[in-house]
Amino acid sequence: MKIRPAEFSDIPAITRIYAHAVKHGTASFELEPPDEPEMTRRMKAVLDGDFPYIAAEADGQLAGYAYASLYRTRPAYRFTVENSVYVAPDRQRRGVGKVLLLKLIEECTARGFRQMIAVIGDSDQQASIGLHAACGFSHAGNLRSIGWKFGRWLDTPLMQLSLGPGASAPASERVAKS
Repeated sequence: MKIRPAEFSDIPAITRIYAHAVKHGTASFELEPPDEPEMTRRMKAVLDGDFPYIAAEADGQLAGYAYASLYRTRPAYRFTVENSVYVAPDRQRRGVGKVLLLKLIEECTARGFRQMIAVIGDSDQQASIGLHAACGFSHAGNLRSIGWKFGRWLDTPLMQLSLGPGASAPASERVAKS
């Protein structure tokens, strides 16, 4: 498996992977899958913000993708990112998500971020909760019954990982990756 920066040429595969997650799962609280132009706009926003957007390629096919973005837009949150990891349905439970998440953690640490937050769609997402725990995240809370999808209320578990020195040292301005 090859981990590399995602490219705009990956958008068709990224759109298919995400559409499956929207239509069949609770990892996303979207109800209708966005189209390729919207997914392109979203990727551009992530890259323009100097956040990592990476892809896993196996056997010449996109096996999954991951990216980080600001957890919240207020300036005091500038050292905190939220992660997103999506794996193609036929590649799930084969370690793709873990490889992507570990690389994303490395990339965010190198960019000077101090905290990573996982906002997990639904407390029944044991695979996602387990993935984050295996990568060092700890449980930070649970927002109960805040989303309605597939005819039921969904929780949002929150998990957190300190990056680099985390909160053990004062923050200094982040250095953009060159």
